[in-house]
This record gives sequence, structure tokens and C-alpha cells, in this order.
Amino acid sequence: MNARKLPAVPAALCFTLLSFFIASGAVAQSYPNRTICMVVPFAPGGGTDTTARIVSQRLAEQLGVPVVVDNRPGAGSMLGTELVAKAPPDGYTLL
Repeated sequence: MNARKLPAVPAALCFTLLSFFIASGAVAQSYPNRTICMVVPFAPGGGTDTTARIVSQRLAEQLGVPVVVDNRPGAGSMLGTELVAKAPPDGYTLL
């Protein structure tokens, strides 16, 4: 039984390594090229808001685009979470 499984391991390893080389040829567009919105599903002035503002400031410095903190408290953080879930999946709306 083990003799039959053994050849599958090198084949799977070769396939995995080959997929890395194929994927490396993909060319991505420059990201980010517009403002990023960071949604905080809690009230402003709290610890989460303060942390989000510090992170957004550093993120804006690193990426070179503005990062806006949008506080959406309510419904046990479901309002902000729903906003992010319904946003386009383009990477410009963060939770």
C-alpha cells in the first residue's frame, strides 16, 4: 500500500513548484491608486478607534495614499461589518 502512495508525493511536489513559476508571470496593476476606507464598527473615541487611526496613519505613509477611518457603530458591530461585506471586493474597504 505504501509503495503506491510514494510516487504520488514527488509528483505532487513537482506540480506545486511548477504552479509557483506559472503564477509568477502574472502582472498585477498598481495597488493602491486611490483612497482606502478603513471601517471601524465601534464608536469613535474608544480604544479600537484610536488603534485604527494610528494604523491608518502608518498605512497611509507606507502606501502613499490617504486612508480614511469610517466609524460605523451600532447593532453589535453588524452595521460596519455589513458595509464592508457589501463593498466591492477591490481591496479598498478594510474592516
